Amino acid sequence: MNAWVAVFLGGGLGSLARYGIARFVTAMGWSTLPYATFIANIASCLILGLVLKSLAMRPEAGDWWKLLIIVGFCGGFSTFSTFSHETVLLIRNGHMLWAVMNVLVSVTVCVGLLYWLARK
Repeated sequence: MNAWVAVFLGGGLGSLARYGIARFVTAMGWSTLPYATFIANIASCLILGLVLKSLAMRPEAGDWWKLLIIVGFCGGFSTFSTFSHETVLLIRNGHMLWAVMNVLVSVTVCVGLLYWLARK
């Protein structure tokens, strides 16, 4: 199947998944902090790490799956721009400690999780 189609399908599914998490977090009343973005970014790193490890063990799987899941789904699911915007909003609203914690915890957990899962 065409590479463009794989990225398109994966990106659409990833964006829908992120939107679903945002709706769920709002419905639960957890919207005071950027939980939805945090959850999406952590889950995306988890998925990315698992897929990278799986594809490393199965090189015959091909580039289509990489494009669908890594570039498409994980690209549409995680969102650095929203993470950055929500951090700026925390700072503007006088929540400097929460902003620093958001950056430190998000980066540490995402990078650590991906490193741990994708190791060979």
